[in-house]
Amino acid sequence: MRASVRPLITAIALPRPLLRLSSACWAQSLRHHHRRGHGLIPPARRRLKPGQPRLHHSSYSSALVANCAEPTIYALSTAPGKAAIAVIRISGPACSQVYHGLCPASPFPKPRYASLRKLYAPRLPPSPATLLDSGALVLYFPAPNTVTGEDVLELHVHGGPAIVRAVLAAIPECASPGAHASDVVHRIRYAEPGEFTRRAFANNRMDLPQIESLGETLSAATEQQRKLSVRGTTSSLAARYEHWRTLLLQARGELEAFIDFSEDQHFDESPAALCASVAHQVYALRTQMEAHVANAVRGELLRSGISVALLGAPNAGKSSLLNRIVGREAAIVSSEAGTTRDVVEVGIDLGGWLVKIGDMAGLRRAGLVGPDVVGAVEQEGIRRAKLRALESDVLIVVQDATADMNPEVTETAQQCVQLGINVVVALNKIDQLPPSPVTALDESKTRLASVLGIHRDRISSISCKPATPSHAADQYQKDSGHIQSFLHGLTKTFEDMTAAIVPDSDADPSVWQESLGATERQRVLLTECLSHLEAFLTAVQANSGRDASLEGDRASPQAQFTHALPEPAATDEVDIVVAAESLRLAADALARITGRGESGDVEEVLGVVFEK
Repeated sequence: MRASVRPLITAIALPRPLLRLSSACWAQSLRHHHRRGHGLIPPARRRLKPGQPRLHHSSYSSALVANCAEPTIYALSTAPGKAAIAVIRISGPACSQVYHGLCPASPFPKPRYASLRKLYAPRLPPSPATLLDSGALVLYFPAPNTVTGEDVLELHVHGGPAIVRAVLAAIPECASPGAHASDVVHRIRYAEPGEFTRRAFANNRMDLPQIESLGETLSAATEQQRKLSVRGTTSSLAARYEHWRTLLLQARGELEAFIDFSEDQHFDESPAALCASVAHQVYALRTQMEAHVANAVRGELLRSGISVALLGAPNAGKSSLLNRIVGREAAIVSSEAGTTRDVVEVGIDLGGWLVKIGDMAGLRRAGLVGPDVVGAVEQEGIRRAKLRALESDVLIVVQDATADMNPEVTETAQQCVQLGINVVVALNKIDQLPPSPVTALDESKTRLASVLGIHRDRISSISCKPATPSHAADQYQKDSGHIQSFLHGLTKTFEDMTAAIVPDSDADPSVWQESLGATERQRVLLTECLSHLEAFLTAVQANSGRDASLEGDRASPQAQFTHALPEPAATDEVDIVVAAESLRLAADALARITGRGESGDVEEVLGVVFEK
């Protein structure tokens, strides 16, 4: 059987990156593997050393590419401009050559130890006239345990722009004098954008989720964004995706074994029973993926910012509240109703969350507030305000404590509640209430909670009127107008919105915190994987007569694992080939997340098949 499948393996498992290799490198790799008796493809079951990861075809080809000659690249790793220190990073086989060109009279530095050196212009005798930098720290990191998997040389030079330009211009001059332009080994060039990271990925130093989190780490501006990016820099997300892919591979291997050997060998299970057993595993996997996708959506709020809209009637105090929150005059405040016509967007770091607050036109109907006629400009402002409210993540309804609620505001707020938008109420102008306003405030809060259909704890009483030290010294020092108390409740709402969802079947919530770091690209691919799993389950249910009640309550994932396996159907007409194809497509989507391997990897699939 091994001889019959060998041509098929050679035909379909040829890694695409190998096709782009130079002819010399391709021939060299072929000779290397034929000498070892492997032929073109490694053996299906090779014993690995302890702790050695298995290379899939894509990573296997990347290893061959890494062994072939690559040009040496260099770039400025720190931000351009004046600074105390500038770091220049060099990666590739010519690191030693660059060092000897810049430091001709100094011994090569000890690996991973900082050495103080003078840098000179290459190809010229060392002298004060050829000195580039009088004191630079030089660090050498030998391959493969480096950031790129190659030899890395770092030059920590003085950060003056002229010194940095001089050193950068001198590095390519360190190439061998007689080297031809096509000689890749001795070529030294400036790195393309992201090339250091691409080499790290090609040499298995980083995976795609880590690379995505690295970009977020560099752009993080708030505390919550920092925490989110740090979670993703570990390899735990990629390990989870790979674990799910392995489970699908094993499930597919069971179906493939039945397809290939059902005519030659006896199987205890019928096709329907086998599909039911695999479906039981897929149900559990689907529940975890759905929670992961939901957490990715919540993590996007931390990454892109939480959209907050201020909604209320004209002159209710929306602009005043915005100014108190941001701590500056971001919006015009006037006693004249209808001052704000367009949406005023302000971004702010509020308690560690990136928040985008929109102050909008006040909602009203003609004749209720101000002039009897609402002009065309104000009508457009009201339309934009309603649209902005319906697209927000959090809606703050600013209500005048001395006035009744506007019907337009009530209707829009109720629509937001029905859409699942988090609605909070700021009961403003409490400083204008009678001296004993406690009873009136309680009644107002109860009435608003009933009308809008929200919990009473979502309603806060505030005053946007700034207190003066002479008028209320204690209140001025503590919390003038209860603004800080309102913001504390608002951040509590943000915390609830961005907390990780934990499936009922998992007792460890800390594991799911990392799923908040899943990017939009990962979420889209996970959704694609879920669609293929749904196709598999639909095919199994349609053909094997699986009871729909085994789906359980989707709101209670634990219920999906408490049912016994379904009884085989009276007929065994189950298309296992279609079911296996759905699992292959699902695993392909997971493989594209990490960029490592494919579910169709012949070596892995045959390994599972032969074990069966």
